[in-house]
Amino acid sequence: MVGLPHRIIKETQRLLAETVPGIRAERDDSSARYFHVVIAGPQGFPFEGGTFKLELFLPEEYPLAAPKVCFVTKIYHPNVDKLEEYTNEAQAIETARAWTRLCAMNNI
Repeated sequence: MVGLPHRIIKETQRLLAETVPGIRAERDDSSARYFHVVIAGPQGFPFEGGTFKLELFLPEEYPLAAPKVCFVTKIYHPNVDKLEEYTNEAQAIETARAWTRLCAMNNI
């Protein structure tokens, strides 16, 4: 993780150490700004029993810009487009407005 901002190093350590039930994140071997995320479908919801893979990428502008998240697993959801990207424009705009440099990777 040479050359990375101290903040990204600390957030990566926290993300990998403080696990959330049903969510697993691993840093990619080729880039310290790229993560593989696996989410288990929550009980009592239509996606229960499913396993969903996502990619999380920290742009160069991070933390001033929000991380980019994209589904790897095919998912049929009205807010996810054919490229498996989040498409609810109103929600995306609200998320972008809410994102500040005080937010962290584990806020996503």
